[in-house]
Amino acid sequence: MRKFTEQEMVRRGKIALLEERGLDPFGKRYDRTTFSQDIKDKYQNYTHEQLEEEKVCVKIAGRIMFIRKMGKASFLSIKDVKGTIQIYISVNDVGEDSYSLFKSADIGDIVGIEGTVMMTKTGEVTIKCQEYTHLVKALKPLPEKFHGLTDIEERYRRRYVDLIMNDESRNVAIMRPRIIRAIQNFMDEKGFTEVETPILTTLLTGASARPFVTHHNTQDLDMYLRIALELPLKRLLVGGMEAVYEIGRVFRNEGMDPKHNPEFTLMEAYLAYSDLEGMMDLTESMFQKVAQKVIGKMNFHWYGNDIDLSGKWKRISMADAILEKTGIDFHKDMTIEEALELADSHKIEVEEHEKSVGHIMNLFFEKYVEETLIQPTFLYGHPICISPLTKKNPEDPRFVDRFELFIGGREFANAYTELNDPIDQYERFEAQLKERELGNEEANDIDMDFVEALEYGMPPAGGIGYGIDRLCMFLLEKESIRDVILFPLMKPEREN
Repeated sequence: MRKFTEQEMVRRGKIALLEERGLDPFGKRYDRTTFSQDIKDKYQNYTHEQLEEEKVCVKIAGRIMFIRKMGKASFLSIKDVKGTIQIYISVNDVGEDSYSLFKSADIGDIVGIEGTVMMTKTGEVTIKCQEYTHLVKALKPLPEKFHGLTDIEERYRRRYVDLIMNDESRNVAIMRPRIIRAIQNFMDEKGFTEVETPILTTLLTGASARPFVTHHNTQDLDMYLRIALELPLKRLLVGGMEAVYEIGRVFRNEGMDPKHNPEFTLMEAYLAYSDLEGMMDLTESMFQKVAQKVIGKMNFHWYGNDIDLSGKWKRISMADAILEKTGIDFHKDMTIEEALELADSHKIEVEEHEKSVGHIMNLFFEKYVEETLIQPTFLYGHPICISPLTKKNPEDPRFVDRFELFIGGREFANAYTELNDPIDQYERFEAQLKERELGNEEANDIDMDFVEALEYGMPPAGGIGYGIDRLCMFLLEKESIRDVILFPLMKPEREN
């Protein structure tokens, strides 16, 4: 049986009092005419006398956040989606019954206020209440005003309370869809078509990740929640849709930390007749235009670093970046024995499925380079063994035409000159199966339908994937992915 605090019991007792007045404790439609911040913006420069003369009538609704009861006249503030505004209510203006109704209200209740705009002696835009309407009785008290929801886990778990108490959280919730809409507008203006592809799939393809598994009852078939958007979108290139993108949820069965949530938002885009360089130009332009349009600036402070998005971004190969930091040159031919010896001397652990020069090169990058890439940097020239869907570099087939974008020492995008050779693609899929046999749980399946699609001919293309959550983190200067996801995955709450 549920247990209630004394304050919760008092609030529940007020339900009967409202019903005795003929009021629905949980309200009905209320036709407001404006919002708090709009009123303050419009009338903040008016004098008390001007507002008295004009008698501006407004009708707003919101949650009571503060009450100062003073006999026959009181002040309260209410919060709506745009902010808070002060209300002055007097028994002389609303009558005994309505004032008595107000006096029984609690912080957290939702009310409607109809009245005229006034300016107080302290210069605060205020609504002088003429009609008070009870809308919703809040049965739980809000956290204390000056402390709010300070427990970080509770903030994420009870996001609804966080949004009530924390203006910054509410701002992030509003700004995130604006960022996504700006991305969509940018892509649309570039001639891309936004599409939707299946979330449920029977094959593990498109990225290296452990999947979530579900079951289709009617077909008695185990299925995966998608880990990437890539292969369906490339099928569309085969079908003649030459510029496509999708923004959608993907699911990877991995740990949770400030940078990762198992359910996250990914954008992938594919452009026929483009390549790696084209994806670099697209990315640089998109980040800069979205930052300027939505946030209004190009300089950001993130994880203790001042980062500038303007200008041309640095472009460097993985081998050159490792050479700069360690003096080791992976451009040179190297045996696996030599690579393993280098790893051992640098205290780099190598798993069984990583025993190749390319894997060891990537381990060196992760240890010595990745976190040093603070300003926007396109890192290209990845080893072929870690890039099964990417076209080989024509000058050195040990590497592929791929880049990752790093900002603040963290990956933001992954792009390819797309592999469109069906014979090569089939061989890469087979190599992935061998890695799985060696213990790589993130290796891909063979998608024969995709191989057959390539056999019909896919145009040369550039493709890219963006972590939308991480981009929102950066633009909103947040250091945890949970701050930019409204409902991050949380461990079940244990009952005492």
